[in-house]
Amino acid sequence: MPDFYPDLDDLLARCRRREPAAQRALYTRYAGKMLGVARRYARSLPEAEDILQDAFVKVFTRIADFRAEGSLEGWIRRVVVTTAINHFQSGKLRRAQVQLDDILEPAAPESDALDRLSVAEVLALIEQLPDGCRLVLLLYAVDGYSHAEIGELLGIQESTSKAQLSKARKQLWLLHQRHNFVRS
Repeated sequence: MPDFYPDLDDLLARCRRREPAAQRALYTRYAGKMLGVARRYARSLPEAEDILQDAFVKVFTRIADFRAEGSLEGWIRRVVVTTAINHFQSGKLRRAQVQLDDILEPAAPESDALDRLSVAEVLALIEQLPDGCRLVLLLYAVDGYSHAEIGELLGIQESTSKAQLSKARKQLWLLHQRHNFVRS
């Protein structure tokens, strides 16, 4: 359902007046999609649900900040992503690390090896990445942030974002190779 429909302006006005029915309608409209966004950044569904809840609290308290210069869905998505990053930085998200030290790094990864994976397989591999790599990969490749924006969001240098993305890609390939070796 597109953002623009005749009742959206009225719904936003009612949300700005903090009407519970309007807030419930806005939540119902976007919660499913935004849970998917939060889930990419969280290590579990309960963590994603916490992120979603915190994000919608921010949406409702900051709805007056929405200027309709872009889509409402895009603005809400940015709130969810920022909330997920805040959870990560505050330590609320469980930090899990994958031990990849025992694997030799390949000279040149096969570029199309990961292209042959299903979405579910790629997501399962991404779940295994160290948090820093995972966040940068998701922000860059999935949500379309630039390295400069990622640096600003995470409080890191743009070059660090680029390095984390490179490391994430290599580790994804290594995880894929390990998975294929185990299955053989």
